[in-house]
Amino acid sequence: MSLTIDITALPQERLLFTPSPLAELSAMLHVLAEPAHHPVLHGWAAATTTMVKPQFAERLMEADFLWRSSRADFLLPGLPGSTLAEELDAVDRIDDELYVTAALITTCGSSRLTHRSASPLTDPAAQERARELALARGPRQAEFADRLLADPSAVRALVRRLLEECEQAFFADAWQRVLPHLAADARRKADLLSRHGLEDTLAAVSPSVALDESAPGRRHILVDKLQDNATNAAKAGGVTFIPTAFGRPHLLVVHARGWRPVLQYPVAESGVPEPVSLAVLQQRLEALAHPVRLRLARTLARGAHTTGELADAWQLTAPEVSRHLAVLRKAGLLTTHRRGRYVLYELDLAGSARLGADLLEAVLR
Repeated sequence: MSLTIDITALPQERLLFTPSPLAELSAMLHVLAEPAHHPVLHGWAAATTTMVKPQFAERLMEADFLWRSSRADFLLPGLPGSTLAEELDAVDRIDDELYVTAALITTCGSSRLTHRSASPLTDPAAQERARELALARGPRQAEFADRLLADPSAVRALVRRLLEECEQAFFADAWQRVLPHLAADARRKADLLSRHGLEDTLAAVSPSVALDESAPGRRHILVDKLQDNATNAAKAGGVTFIPTAFGRPHLLVVHARGWRPVLQYPVAESGVPEPVSLAVLQQRLEALAHPVRLRLARTLARGAHTTGELADAWQLTAPEVSRHLAVLRKAGLLTTHRRGRYVLYELDLAGSARLGADLLEAVLR
């Protein structure tokens, strides 16, 4: 499954790499709402939760449906500004139809594939459907959806005030700390794009993002996600890539009709392993799923062995062991070194230890 962004005939200069204060704030709010998704940021989340006033924390919960499970599209600007206030002004210029639809998708948990084309602001059936979906997720979601449908202006003002208060409460300091890193990453990606092209640039953005030119005369960006959907970047004016320090492991994509496509991607961090693609993760899990290969892996975890030693230990033929070792090695689970005329195999303990974290990151991505 994948999201497809059609970039056929899109000029390269329409691919924008830039930080966004609003997108980073929404990433921080998601961390505070779902700290289990971000074990590396547990310390920051705990310190920030302790620092903010309890009354303000409770008020944040009034609108956390906009960033808890997923994020409303207006929280990831297609054309980011230099300040949070500038980006919030741009959100204010979005019409109620787009704003409410985006908010209801996150509040009600309904996908864009099932969201009806009729306006929830004017169509009674669409309103009732939105209320049913929100109620299924809990009374707080239902209450928020009711308020949003009854008085969009009041809810929009409430959300803006909350985001402005976040800037004073914790965002300003955190943003000042991470902005140089994000700006540097955006510059590196833009330079990579101009020097080496889009394919290498997308590979540097994430292993889950790739360029597809298999169809003659067509160019698409493919993003490995849990849904099949498509959007046309040329009609929307381009694609925006927003680096994030607080978003790992999530790779967010704005792809709804009426919005410029946006990808928010985690920047590389010193000391934090680069994420692997879902295909690589699946390959490693399948390699270890075979009982013989799992037995060999357990043996190699205790020390280096030759093919002959493994064959003798487990009463297997040398060619049979070699075939299983080739699968494990191709999956990146083994290291090798030579001792005289013998090749010794050993389990890559660091890579194997990452399997649990890689699995979690892949399903959350």
